[in-house]
Amino acid sequence: MFWLLPRTALALLFAALGAGLGGWLGEAWGHGRLGAMLGAGAAAALVALVDGLRGGRLLTWLSSEMHDGSPPLVGFWGEAGVRVERALRLRERALAAEREQLAQMLEAIDASPNGVLLLDAADQIEWMNQMAAAHLGLDPVRDQRQHVTHLVRAPAFVAHLQARQFEQPVQIPGPQGKGLLAVLVRPYGQGKRLLLTQDITERERVDATKRDFVANVSHEIRTPLTVLAGFVETMATLPLTEVERQRVLNLMGQQAKRMQALVGDLLTLARLEGSARPPADQWCPVTRLTQVVEQEVRALSAGRHELIVDTGALEALAGQESELSSALGNLAVNAVRYTPEGGRIQIIARRGDDGSGELSVVDTGPGIAPEHLPRLAERFYRVDGSRSRDTGGTGLGLAIVKHVAQRHGGELLIESTVGQGSRFTLRLPPSRVRAAVTAAV
Repeated sequence: MFWLLPRTALALLFAALGAGLGGWLGEAWGHGRLGAMLGAGAAAALVALVDGLRGGRLLTWLSSEMHDGSPPLVGFWGEAGVRVERALRLRERALAAEREQLAQMLEAIDASPNGVLLLDAADQIEWMNQMAAAHLGLDPVRDQRQHVTHLVRAPAFVAHLQARQFEQPVQIPGPQGKGLLAVLVRPYGQGKRLLLTQDITERERVDATKRDFVANVSHEIRTPLTVLAGFVETMATLPLTEVERQRVLNLMGQQAKRMQALVGDLLTLARLEGSARPPADQWCPVTRLTQVVEQEVRALSAGRHELIVDTGALEALAGQESELSSALGNLAVNAVRYTPEGGRIQIIARRGDDGSGELSVVDTGPGIAPEHLPRLAERFYRVDGSRSRDTGGTGLGLAIVKHVAQRHGGELLIESTVGQGSRFTLRLPPSRVRAAVTAAV
């Protein structure tokens, strides 16, 4: 109430001055009292008029956009204008800070790897981030205020939204049937809903691969176990001659070796996937790699194939020697198994045009049809399952070679022509290659 006393005193002062001036003029006309009353009223009216004009200027400013400062007024209205302007500026700064925080929050949500979409009580889209738009095939601007089921028409999603049972996510196909999405719905506010979308295509693929792997391992182990169990039962229940007994024991030994090979390959794969990346400064001579593999090939071939080894182009490779030897050995053993008697097998070490190192195994076997080549390095994938088992393969050899190549920063290349043969190449990057020419210099 600090403003009331000055304003009252000012009004009384002007009224007194007006009464004095009016009384003095009235005395000259013979109406002193009437002149005093009129003078006091005129002074009060003048004060009210000036005060009203000041108040009017302030109201005009308050009714405008208030981009400029408050009008330069004195007294009560000037102080009121300054305080109103200060309060407005503080509120504007607070709103600007809140808007900035909201923008940062939306920017963070927009950068999320998961999709976020907001629905109102009528299931109309209020907002979505870029990932939700990409997942559902929507436009973040054009599709606002649209009913979500008019745009996302997957029957499972529509039924899930209508059922209002949101405890578990629902899986729907991605746009144009590509990929798989998990959509989680959560209620919030007054009947509103939050939709979270996640691309689970890769996760489902990995889960399917794991299921297939377990099924394949179970199948591969169950077959020799069944054979062994049958032979054991035969030996326990039937009187066998010595020749029959030796034949059964030989077959049991073959099945046992088959299981040992399978378990060994599985352990090799597990070790490759769980161990550290091979060192890039540990060099192993190429001649030593090929000599070990050559001995193994000659023992397995027993003179049935022509073997050619050419390693003159490379001196050494950087990496894990045991892994590189295992990979090259797998390729060479496969060539022996699938190349007919009298065929030719070549083990070649060469340097590519880009400086990369290539360890190749070339055979003159039956070749592989083009439709099988992309999947040939998958675990347990066989072009001819019965033939692979007859030759003693586990279906994991090329998967091991592919893992070794990837761990060394390289790749496995497969070229094949039906009726002419195949070429399997383990290519390593130039940083892991030391050419024979460098050693000579």
